[in-house]
Amino acid sequence: MIALNDYLYSGDTVLRILQKYSSDLEREAQKSHNEVDLLHCAFLSQIMDMLEHNDFLTAQSQKIREFYMYMAKEYPFLAFTFKGRIKSLIRAEEKFNGYIVEYIYDYYEQYHQFPSMDEIKKRLDCFRDLIAYRVVVSLPRCHINEGQDREQEELRYLYEIANALPSFMEQRGFRVESAKGVRVSSSRMLQENVRPYYRDYIYNEGEYGYRSLHITFYDDTAKCYMEVQLRTKAMDDNAEIGPANHLGYEKRQENERARRDAIPVGECRCFDEAYERGMRLQELELAKLDVNMFSAVNNSLINDGCGLYRGRLILPYEHLSRFQSDLTS
Repeated sequence: MIALNDYLYSGDTVLRILQKYSSDLEREAQKSHNEVDLLHCAFLSQIMDMLEHNDFLTAQSQKIREFYMYMAKEYPFLAFTFKGRIKSLIRAEEKFNGYIVEYIYDYYEQYHQFPSMDEIKKRLDCFRDLIAYRVVVSLPRCHINEGQDREQEELRYLYEIANALPSFMEQRGFRVESAKGVRVSSSRMLQENVRPYYRDYIYNEGEYGYRSLHITFYDDTAKCYMEVQLRTKAMDDNAEIGPANHLGYEKRQENERARRDAIPVGECRCFDEAYERGMRLQELELAKLDVNMFSAVNNSLINDGCGLYRGRLILPYEHLSRFQSDLTS
């Protein structure tokens, strides 16, 4: 079985690794008539295309910056950051294989049989976050009045921003996409007209306490999808350095092994190969990899200059709350 791990020790660039991996995978898939691996190759081609032809990101990030300027004008007292990334090769590969494992397992648990190839292919037509922007907001303590609850005030502003975002982006050539009933919000702070577009992990908290608002847009100019995530600083801390990150990793490994136990080896080839690829990625020792512009001391101390593990940074914008230096505590 061909797996990404086998290409991470040659000293090649990420683009060269992608080209070799995709080429070998496609050749093998054609020989074995493996339709899922052919879809896998198409997915890898999307990533390669973004790495080779990413001029559109300049125009796209400029439009995102316009929303940043809007927020700076409307909410001068808030501190907030805008960050954008192209999903890393390793994370994208984990997600692709994880989708297959999760879908086949859930289907098997519900129907006691495996999904058809057409059903698996339909499930895999759902990647919308290879490009993702994150907006993180915080209300500085100096702007909180006596009797106000900081968390509730930040939530109120976060949902206000969420209500304004869809129409703002549509006016600039983006098409907002339906959330297709995933994590439907029942929050009274989210307006009815935008509710169908958001996956609300705040009202419907995710695993390990993960909280965020997610919305997907199609960029009509660049002809690609992008995701925008809205969080408060506390939510972002939990996702990046809290339980949603560390406990999530350990629990994911446990969940993967439980799924493997439920489906005997050899019963479903798609499941077997996706599971094996996913587990091998989780077991990577990053310090041993030999990828151009990437180095690591261990799996925590990483200098990723090529987007292999942490993705490629598109933009960082930081707005520090105005008037803080003029206020006394």
